[in-house]
Amino acid sequence: MPAPQLHRFALIPAAGSGRRMGHARPKQYLELAGATLLEHAVAALLAVRKLDCVAVVVAPDDARAAGLPGLKDPRVRILPVGGATRRDTVLAGLDALDAEGDDDTWALVHDAARPGISPALVEAMIEMLDDDPIGGLLALPVVDTVKRVADGRVERTEPREAFWLAQTPQMFRLGLLRTALRLHPDVTDEAQAIEAMQLRARVVPGSRRNLKVTVPEDLALLRALWELA
Repeated sequence: MPAPQLHRFALIPAAGSGRRMGHARPKQYLELAGATLLEHAVAALLAVRKLDCVAVVVAPDDARAAGLPGLKDPRVRILPVGGATRRDTVLAGLDALDAEGDDDTWALVHDAARPGISPALVEAMIEMLDDDPIGGLLALPVVDTVKRVADGRVERTEPREAFWLAQTPQMFRLGLLRTALRLHPDVTDEAQAIEAMQLRARVVPGSRRNLKVTVPEDLALLRALWELA
């Protein structure tokens, strides 16, 4: 029996090694409040009613995800097709799901190391972008003074009003995102691939709780925020 047609799905690239964390395990498998970062991210997305499924894209030799209790939900797909870079992993995941959607299917790409995303924020994002011709991303406006630096010295101060810090999910239509990623292999996130197509993604205000765990200090900060919630 064929799988039902997808209208909106979340995709979590989880094939990275997380070298900057300095830990033996990839950072998506580090624990926070009794579960892995990946499980927290998946649980939040599963709580979004408008998402048909959550696809977790892991490395071909990664057996950890399949054993996690938080990934046993029937709406979770574990796809062992991850690549060497984020772009490669996302594109492989989109290709794996292509037969279940069409060019207009919405794909919401979310970092495995952002466990603090809230279902309400994702639902608000979908509501804002569902009729948008391009799509968009969660982001936070820069609040600190921004300095342009060269050789360790300040060249000038930049107007911070023009700068936002990208978060995830980043929400684009399947056909457009696959094309953009295929044409622009050196991008670091999906929105940059859309920019390279000369298109302007819409910015949706994000949340400071939706921080990305990249270095050990980030995990300590997130644990403190978790305890305050």
